[in-house]
Amino acid sequence: MSKTDSELKNILEAALLVSREPLTVERLLSMFSRDSQPRKEDIKKTLDALAKDYEGRGIELKKIDKGYRFQSVEKYGAWIARLTQERPPRYSRALLETISIIAYRQPVTRGDIEDVRGVTVSTEIMRTLQDREWIRQVGHRDVPGKPALFGTTRAFLEHFSLSSLDQLPPLSELRDIEEISKEVGLVSDFAGKPNTTSASASENASANINDGEDPNDLSLSGDDGESEPEAAEMQASSHETSTRYE
Repeated sequence: MSKTDSELKNILEAALLVSREPLTVERLLSMFSRDSQPRKEDIKKTLDALAKDYEGRGIELKKIDKGYRFQSVEKYGAWIARLTQERPPRYSRALLETISIIAYRQPVTRGDIEDVRGVTVSTEIMRTLQDREWIRQVGHRDVPGKPALFGTTRAFLEHFSLSSLDQLPPLSELRDIEEISKEVGLVSDFAGKPNTTSASASENASANINDGEDPNDLSLSGDDGESEPEAAEMQASSHETSTRYE
């Protein structure tokens, strides 16, 4: 590698290390003046070289949608988690089912979600997902009433370290919400408890969930009407996914 190529790699590495969000090739190009701006091909080639440099180390260069960022390797997450004092946010099963339906079937209306789950979608759940910027309104369905259509966002991809929605586990292989949650980095408390919800039977099983509860509440209604500590813990894994953005 020439001195010029080495310097370009150092510049990109420094920019990516200090950035709080994934940087696109266009954003990286904006750092250079017109007379010294490298070609897009040179940027992409250098990013590939950087990714190889970090192979086998504790951090990796990851492509998120159209951007790039440095992040810790997933298998070291348990050690890194011990550095933080904050308890990761935990969410109800109803919220997990809602975000799963949106991610897999987008764009969807609240009516679509209710048809799958078999219960009314809590306004608080939709507000929580929008406040976290995991979903957004992407349009309206051309039917009477013009219901809003919802889809996932780049922030959703970034949180779960997904480069595209194609990285979501296939529904044909994963039937249960618990299994899907594990695949996308959702650490759940469902282990060892009776399974009551599956992707194929969500319309019937979801009727056991009380959407009137706080989506951040750890307690959910069980089949016997008593409260069970069935909740899911949303934690950032080191993977992420993409969708179509306007």
